[in-house]
Amino acid sequence: TIQLILTLLWLVWAAMLAFSDTATTSESYLFYGFFGLALAFLMYVILQNTSVFGFQSYIEVTPEYLVRKHGVFRPKHIVAIPDIKAVHITPLALRVTDKTDTQIYFDLKQIRKRRDKEKIKGKVRDLAAQHGFEITEADNNS
Repeated sequence: TIQLILTLLWLVWAAMLAFSDTATTSESYLFYGFFGLALAFLMYVILQNTSVFGFQSYIEVTPEYLVRKHGVFRPKHIVAIPDIKAVHITPLALRVTDKTDTQIYFDLKQIRKRRDKEKIKGKVRDLAAQHGFEITEADNNS
């Protein structure tokens, strides 16, 4: 929200500069450019913080990788299946430990349907049986 407020203040200031009668002709193109940059940044902030183009946060389980993405402009975090040492499954998360003992957290709260959460957990269990990495599960009560 702070980003949005600052962007709106920037936009108002740029509009006042661009559309005021006191600007000379030689400076007015700079004010319009400043206003255009303010609009572009406003669009960036809106796209980053809303789901204008659909839900852009996901977890994907493929035969070669586990993929986590948290938003439109955020990078994907990819874990190769052969690099996995262990996976701990809880009702709302997967904690993946790779062979360098680095832990990667996959938050299952971003998956809306319970059936889809169970499908992802099932795929991880199948991959554990296939590739031989350790899998542990928490109680469903915790």
